[in-house]
Amino acid sequence: MALALFMIGCQNSDNQPINIGILHSQTGTMAISEKAVIDATLFAIEEINAKGGVLGRKLIPVIADGKSDPEIFSIQAKRLITVDKVAVIFGCWTSASRKMVKPVVEHYKSLLFYPVQYEGMELSPHIIYTGAVPNQQIIPAISWASEHLGKRLYLVGSDYIFPRVANWLIKRQAALQGIQIVGENYQPLGSNIFSTAIAEITRLQPDVVINTINGDSNISFFKAFSESSLTSKTTPILSFSIGENELARMNPDKMTGHYAAASYFQSIDSEANHKFVKAFKARFGQNRVLSDAMEAAYIGVHLWAQAAELVGSTENSNILFNLRSQSFAAPEGIIGFGLNSQHTWKHARIGKVTADGQFDIVWKFEKMLRPNPYPLKILSDEAKQLTDVLYDRWGLHWAAPQAE
Repeated sequence: MALALFMIGCQNSDNQPINIGILHSQTGTMAISEKAVIDATLFAIEEINAKGGVLGRKLIPVIADGKSDPEIFSIQAKRLITVDKVAVIFGCWTSASRKMVKPVVEHYKSLLFYPVQYEGMELSPHIIYTGAVPNQQIIPAISWASEHLGKRLYLVGSDYIFPRVANWLIKRQAALQGIQIVGENYQPLGSNIFSTAIAEITRLQPDVVINTINGDSNISFFKAFSESSLTSKTTPILSFSIGENELARMNPDKMTGHYAAASYFQSIDSEANHKFVKAFKARFGQNRVLSDAMEAAYIGVHLWAQAAELVGSTENSNILFNLRSQSFAAPEGIIGFGLNSQHTWKHARIGKVTADGQFDIVWKFEKMLRPNPYPLKILSDEAKQLTDVLYDRWGLHWAAPQAE
């Protein structure tokens, strides 16, 4: 005990700053979503530094640009760990980029905080997942949509691992709930050509379109949708990767009436969220908005800092051991970790786009949902088969080649 106290005392006497890695796309197709997440991460770091830092040491953000390219994410993660000597990395958006960073943080026994909802089917000892898994977003959203919008679904997504696996899950859920999948279409990340998907949707007339498109391709998709005979009243779109930042880049008149599924919306009416929104806008500008991934990134920084303070160290094995007992009063509600999981409990909400570019929360599951990254355990072998086939098809990558 005396030795442990001596070691902690030595660490606390070290006033050297702590380098913190932030790895997101500042350029490329994903910048529309990820640049704002950088600001949310910086905001949390600034809050922590204003209170004295971690273990009396200032946090220094080191920002790396993944350039919307999973290969570059891998290279940048290695550089952050080996050259910049960061204590932890906060970053990635697409599952393709996360899966490229995963072996890097595992090899160097580093730690990645991943803030985006994703397809599940993964549990790395060196990744903390603060976004939703399918049982916290996709599965309840599909059940809600089939009850309130209709049972004939059309699936459209970007051609990489998240949309492919998410839609694989949706098709299995559909078979159990009497839901009909009438069509399916994928386009490479960065694509601006959705004429085939729009033509199919127009012809098939689904009750609802399920959208797993990511990045600035969403701008092109919704523009093509609005220029067709389709409307949100006749054919609403339910999106899994669109939030307030993406809406800010689109024509609100063309978006009104569509839906999104998320754990957090800026419009949550609570004292904690009002305080969060007000403070963020005071720092970054009154026209700025907050989204689900931004809140999850903000949460991750605070959870890491709490764990480091508790154990008196920034050593990753110590932090990992104690993180699972951490909780945080987040803007979306109290957040904690699931049993034997590095995923957090989350809320499930559905928001309807309003004319001011916000979301009117039209549904919320009555309780927080425990994370289950493997919602269909009996099909886990089939899921691995699917991901292996896709990985091979894409030339040992986690995404189809991006649009030129």
